Amino acid sequence: MSDRTAQVTRKTNETDISISLHIGSLDDGPEVKQVIDINTGIGFLDHMYHALAKHARWSLTLKCVGDLHIDDHHTAEDTAIALGMAFKQALGEPRGIKRFGSAFAPLDEALSRAVVDISGRGFASVDLQLKREMVGQLSCEMIPHVLSSFATAAGITLHVDVIKGENDHHRAEASFKALAVAIRDAVSKTGGNDVPSTKGVL
Repeated sequence: MSDRTAQVTRKTNETDISISLHIGSLDDGPEVKQVIDINTGIGFLDHMYHALAKHARWSLTLKCVGDLHIDDHHTAEDTAIALGMAFKQALGEPRGIKRFGSAFAPLDEALSRAVVDISGRGFASVDLQLKREMVGQLSCEMIPHVLSSFATAAGITLHVDVIKGENDHHRAEASFKALAVAIRDAVSKTGGNDVPSTKGVL
C-alpha cells in the first residue's frame, strides 16, 4: 500500500495522535484490504471517522490520547487536523484526479449533501442544523468544527449541508457519509497525469 499512503504523528501538551492512512482507489487489487481501527476516546467521534473512512474507501488507523478530563475540544480538533495532514500527504501532488466531487447521502429521514474541491485552498462551509448540545460524548458544536479543521489542514474546499432531517445523530452521520463519497469521487483517478487546474498547479 505504498501508493497514496501516509503516516502522521502529532503530539502536543493536549493530545498525542498517530495516524496511518491509505486512500483507496478502484485500481487497488484484491490483496488490498480495507482496515479501519479508530480510538479517540470519544465514541461518537470514532463513529463519524469510521463512516468517513468506510465510504471514502480509506484504510485508516487513528489513535488519540487526549485531555478528555477537560472536554472534547482538543481531541476533536486535533484529530481532524492530523487527519487532514495525513490526507494531504497521502494524496501528494494532485495529478490525474477528477478534483471535484459531490454526493448526497440519506440516513433514514435525514439527507445531506457534500461538494468537494481538491483545490489546495482550505475552506469549509458547513450547515448541519444540529439542535442538541451533545451526541454521545461529542459536543454538537464540535462536529462542524471537525469538518472545518480537516478541510483547512487538508487544503481542500468542502461544502456540507443537511437538506432535511430531525435526528441529530442521523444528520451528522449522513453528512460524514456524503463527504466520504464526495471525496472518493474527487480523488478518483482519470487515467491521465495532468494537474486539473488552469494554473497548472494546485
